[in-house]
Amino acid sequence: MSHDLRSRLARPGIVLAPGVYDAFSALIAEQAGFEALYLSGASIAYTRLGRSDVGLTTYTEVADTLARITERVSLPVIVDADTGFGNALNAMRTVRGLERAGAAMIQLEDQTFPKRCGHLDGKSVVPAAEMAGKLKAALDARVSSSTLILARTDAVAVEGLEAALDRAERYLETGVDALFIEALRTPEQMDAACRRFKGRAPLLANMVEGGKTPVQSAAELERHGFGIAIFPGGTARAVAHVLQGYYASLRGHGTTAPWRDRMLDFDELNALIGTPELMRLGSVYAAMADTPPTDLPEGP
Repeated sequence: MSHDLRSRLARPGIVLAPGVYDAFSALIAEQAGFEALYLSGASIAYTRLGRSDVGLTTYTEVADTLARITERVSLPVIVDADTGFGNALNAMRTVRGLERAGAAMIQLEDQTFPKRCGHLDGKSVVPAAEMAGKLKAALDARVSSSTLILARTDAVAVEGLEAALDRAERYLETGVDALFIEALRTPEQMDAACRRFKGRAPLLANMVEGGKTPVQSAAELERHGFGIAIFPGGTARAVAHVLQGYYASLRGHGTTAPWRDRMLDFDELNALIGTPELMRLGSVYAAMADTPPTDLPEGP
């Protein structure tokens, strides 16, 4: 897997990372040509639990999902680790585990626990000093400096823009590698955040369809000054829309025939996931097992 996200962020051009939630979605995103992926905590809640993003997912569920993704694809993965699933000691365990599972960048936020989606109302945040301590613990916990730590603040909705920018300033002082100021409400707020941290740390922009932040293209976000653009839940929302139509059609018609032009067939799906290559590899090892060993050394 590639962990060279730090050097990529140092080069010109915004990094566009689509949201993924399992190895299958990650594989398709990799085949589409993206440079990085974003493992969305919300999408794990949606797809694994069928529940809302209100702090129900656990560290082990995120780590397990990440490990399955990084075993299958080689792109760097930015991982949503929520609050670190507790205090500073929990955050240390989370960072160590996600780093072992292959994370390229680990995102930690300053919400109270349990958290909720950054675009839902009713959020609350921990004191800035507590979050700074948690980030320092996270930085101390990582084994490699190539594993990046992304600090997220949800304070815009709770304390206002200036307080959120001040929090981000304090978090940057701990030594984190990138910043995420969640739920900026207007293009003017987006510009203000980018001006504050221009040339000092990459800023992540979170594009949520129907959320608090105006949805803009990666090119537009780059013009603001963002270094990373994520569309974290768009994948789950697109899949949900397709499945609603597919299941309704199957229930109504009793067959998949009306959907055949919108589906991969058996062979096409197997080609996508690499079944022919896997079968060929299996045949190589099977042939080796059928071949008698030669030139074995004689016994004593």
